[in-house]
Amino acid sequence: MSAPFEDIEARLRAALAPIEPPAHLQQRVEETLGSLVELAADELEAWELAAIKDPRNWPRAAVGPAAAVVVGSGAAIGLVVLRTQRRRHRRRAQSHGARDLAARTMRDAMREARKVFDELAPDR
Repeated sequence: MSAPFEDIEARLRAALAPIEPPAHLQQRVEETLGSLVELAADELEAWELAAIKDPRNWPRAAVGPAAAVVVGSGAAIGLVVLRTQRRRHRRRAQSHGARDLAARTMRDAMREARKVFDELAPDR
């Protein structure tokens, strides 16, 4: 009676096993997110504060920077998550429990966030 259920369980386990995406795909996603962060930073840099003086320009002047903040923040967060996720196996092997793994993951995420910020900072 348990043999059919074991077969189904084995098939489900095989079908739902996590797979690693190809390296070229990770690189392409990382490059795309990086370029979105740079484009958003350029848009914010080009934003003219003088346009705010006239209230008629507020809706038009606020859309570009608001979109740049949303897109740039989302891309930066995605870049940090992607880079942090890449080293998850090493962190898991080095950790000594769930609390240590969470601490190591947070340290890696903060390190990657600093890298993303530093990549933009020299140009600004």
